[in-house]
Amino acid sequence: MDAPGPRVMIVEDDHTLRTVVGDFLRAGGFRVAQFPDGLSARDALRGELPDVLVLDRMLPGVSGDELCRQARAASDQLPIIMLTALDAVEDRIDGLEHGADDYVTKPFALRELQLRISATLRRTRAAEAAPYTVGRFRVEPGRRRVWLGEREIALTAREYELLFYLTQHPDRVVSRDEILREVWGWSFGDPATVTVHVRRLREKIECDPGLPQFLLTEWGAGYRFTPAAESTC
Repeated sequence: MDAPGPRVMIVEDDHTLRTVVGDFLRAGGFRVAQFPDGLSARDALRGELPDVLVLDRMLPGVSGDELCRQARAASDQLPIIMLTALDAVEDRIDGLEHGADDYVTKPFALRELQLRISATLRRTRAAEAAPYTVGRFRVEPGRRRVWLGEREIALTAREYELLFYLTQHPDRVVSRDEILREVWGWSFGDPATVTVHVRRLREKIECDPGLPQFLLTEWGAGYRFTPAAESTC
């Protein structure tokens, strides 16, 4: 019987890898559901959502990208970690563009995956904090919700974490490395991960993402969040 703990759904067509990962996570106190293809996982997701979804990008039946997109459509807040054997930056960006919050490149250490899952759960289960307003943004950390003026912004788990961090450091330049460290929990990583999420966030908070007013690029340094900027919408 699985030990009580967070529910992790693993979707991986490699039987050996799926079994090894599942056994390792169970030993760490997670409740694990395992699926060999996108079709069976999609049916399961239509029932009860897990606490974390871990899926291979290359799956039979329904691809990992499509399953990720469908899972993201079902829940903005479901943490999704994608496993990929593709090393090209463009391939990793594609996974993020479909809604993944994080990715782990094969081959990977089991402990690394467990730490990524645990870090994701810590962020998504942050303790209640008092709502606050900064500039034109209102944040309710306990409910993980953000408003821009009177409009609530629909955010994925990682987009929320990024915007939450930026609202805590307004009008200050933050580097991509700092964001990777403080938001993703990585001591090193691909800066393109941050670039993709900044672009996705701009699409939700800016009138014209190509001419941002709130989330500015400081070339060669990082980004500056200016929450009091005047919107032209």
